[in-house]
Amino acid sequence: MPSTPDPGALLQRAAAAPKPTLMQSTQCCIVGGGPAGMMAGLLMARAGIETVVLEKHGDFLRDFRGDTVHPSTLEILDEIGLKDKFDALPQHRVSRLEALFADGPHTVGDFSGLSPFPYLALVPQWDLLDLLADEARRHHCFSLHMNTEATALLRDGAQGPVCGVVAKTPQGELRITADVVIGCDGRRSTLRESAGLQPRNLGAPMDVLWFRLTRQPADPEGTYGVPGRGSFLVLINRNQYWQAAAVIPKGTAAQWQAQPISRFKALVARRAPFLADQVQTIASWDDIKLLEVRVDRLDCWHCPGLLLIGDAAHAMSPIGGVGINLAIQDAVAVANILGPVLKQGNTPGNDDLAAVQARRMLPTRIIQRVQTLAQRQLIAPALTRQDDGQPVKIPALLRWVERSRLLTSIPARVFGLGFRREHVHLPARAP
Repeated sequence: MPSTPDPGALLQRAAAAPKPTLMQSTQCCIVGGGPAGMMAGLLMARAGIETVVLEKHGDFLRDFRGDTVHPSTLEILDEIGLKDKFDALPQHRVSRLEALFADGPHTVGDFSGLSPFPYLALVPQWDLLDLLADEARRHHCFSLHMNTEATALLRDGAQGPVCGVVAKTPQGELRITADVVIGCDGRRSTLRESAGLQPRNLGAPMDVLWFRLTRQPADPEGTYGVPGRGSFLVLINRNQYWQAAAVIPKGTAAQWQAQPISRFKALVARRAPFLADQVQTIASWDDIKLLEVRVDRLDCWHCPGLLLIGDAAHAMSPIGGVGINLAIQDAVAVANILGPVLKQGNTPGNDDLAAVQARRMLPTRIIQRVQTLAQRQLIAPALTRQDDGQPVKIPALLRWVERSRLLTSIPARVFGLGFRREHVHLPARAP
């Protein structure tokens, strides 16, 4: 009699069997489901362009991501009819950014004079991404593949132009051919590496330790920077909790984490005494996440068939919270310039890709220049000073600046509105 098959062996053989290669074609393949990728995908899809977005994670729930939505992004949301839905998301609006000195809070950035949106909206990034994804799914020409990680570029010939991507999925390998590939896969971009493009490091003197603390009813209402010597705090009011950051000298995270967590908690309590009780909820260094700050920029954002935008093209400092907003501005420029070419059934050429970079390079360079100046002139000197345990007194120059609403509005205009602001010109087609 034939022997009975071993069910365990059958399962092992089935698991080891090679999975089939899946194939798909589209006009526009976008890699990365962050703000740049989801906005670009939505704008392309609403214009009737076949668009695929690949996101390597199974959801958008990543904590301590950029959550600061500036007036420039609020304008874009208004132009595409999503402002009311955005306003319904849980959020905290801020019209002034303040610094907590020894004698209390002082205004360092005043958004109240900006028009038409005189505030920052602090919104969990996953809520914004879900909003964009839900809106994009209303269009039949759009598809979003979650749990799909791009691993390499497809080329037309060994040294030919990029014509798609290879991705890893739970169902097997996926090969997507596309008229154009847009890389929005972040500061450690796989597509950038695959294309052999190397960013120029502009330097950053700090890293950031992110954590969250519960807000109490008696806590102040603002969003604050808390200057200090050797390190300083940023406290972002998220209604129910503080999204907090300790800014530390570059490369010193291991030294901080080698200390008892009690020393870190004591530092936070000393910088912001109203957090003395909440800070005790930090159980260990596992509750604190490290962000390694980078400021870099590609000299060339593209090669034939491939365009990189957002952090893949230019990693920003956390100063001003502009990363998400600059990425969305890039996405709008992509739609405005490449969208009409794709709508006509054509493949964007190198001149089209270069036109996007030419449009977005100047504002990127200006903001990065402002950030690197602030890092060199303000942050680096503060981080190299010995902490004497005393609160920092407000500098005389800042006290003078605070008296002028015009002067305090300058940082708000630089970071809140930016330079060469984009507006949506690619017309929508009915879903």
